[in-house]
Amino acid sequence: MAFQHQAGTVMQCLSIPIMLHKEVDYDSEGREMLKCGFKIGGGIDQDCKKSPQGYTDNGIYVTEVHMDSAAVKAGLRIHDKILQCNGYDFTMVTHKKAVSYIQKNPILNLLVARRGVTST
Repeated sequence: MAFQHQAGTVMQCLSIPIMLHKEVDYDSEGREMLKCGFKIGGGIDQDCKKSPQGYTDNGIYVTEVHMDSAAVKAGLRIHDKILQCNGYDFTMVTHKKAVSYIQKNPILNLLVARRGVTST
């Protein structure tokens, strides 16, 4: 089951493929930056029992999706669990490493699990 997964164990679940093209934005000094429009929480280095969202495992979860962002346009939703990002396994990753992988590329090919869609 994707939402009570023990890191390091085999998991079988359905997943939703999402291709997110980051959008160009500019910082206060006019430098170009790419924005994906979402925030994440979780990771194997985090205590899921302290999750304000009540997540039941140490997966990487979408905790915020900004209105009219690349994330919304791609179909990403709050509470989606990211299983992979550009082929990298997100079921056994620290929070910092997950952020690094998300920031790395202008296009994110994500596989996500979504309650009520990919599992019960």
